[in-house]
Amino acid sequence: MIETRHPDALAAILADGRRKARNTMLNGGLVAVAVVAAFVYAGAFDAGRYVGALSTIAQLTNDSMPPDFSRWPKWGKPLLETLSMSVAGTALGAAFALVCGAVAARNVVRTPWLGGPMRLLLNLLRSIPGLIWGVMFVAAIGFGPLAGILALAAHSTGMLGKFFAETLEHVEPGPGNALRSHGVGHLGVLRFSVLPQILPRLVDVTMYRWEHNLRAATTLGVVGAGGLGLEIITAFHLFEYREASALIIVLLALVSLINLLGARLRARFLGGT
Repeated sequence: MIETRHPDALAAILADGRRKARNTMLNGGLVAVAVVAAFVYAGAFDAGRYVGALSTIAQLTNDSMPPDFSRWPKWGKPLLETLSMSVAGTALGAAFALVCGAVAARNVVRTPWLGGPMRLLLNLLRSIPGLIWGVMFVAAIGFGPLAGILALAAHSTGMLGKFFAETLEHVEPGPGNALRSHGVGHLGVLRFSVLPQILPRLVDVTMYRWEHNLRAATTLGVVGAGGLGLEIITAFHLFEYREASALIIVLLALVSLINLLGARLRARFLGGT
């Protein structure tokens, strides 16, 4: 015998479905209005802003061709500065982020007076743009790649710390509890339960951050942190557009190599898991 639902219960289910559909449409409408308002505020619908834009871009492109690689022997040091800033800044940021993320994770440190301030600190670190960190460290320790390393590390700590904390909070407790029931200690649980779950994700996010920091290290040249960014800005200021285009090509090649290396490392760690 097939059991039928009470008409009132069925009506309540249908009413709840209609309410959720209305809420979804309302939220979608609000998001659409916010997006359109942002475009309007930025003047995106002002046709006069686009007059001559294509011709200007075409002229700049024409002035940048062909790329001038005649000064390539002098780009070795700026290239190494950019690469060293990205590597050292990412490594330092990841090291601090691992500690801060563990403290910020609610299932690791259950003390509100410690975890709450740490989460606030991570919010502060990632809320300040990398260029502002660059200005602060250049003013504090002077020009050069060291200021760029510290700027990248500060912002990376905030971003990676948040990701690391969320990764730790989503660790499946079942395997760890099973190991504890067999007498395995804290380090054993960390080695055989927690680490295998979080390591691929940590490596994945850190590699993406390295790729980001390589591009961010270029922009830090604007504030005096050195590297390829300073060379590109100087070339533009001197109207050496052909040299600037050559430097941009070198940067794109470096970013592509880092992307390839990052993809291989992520595949190795994720595939091994």
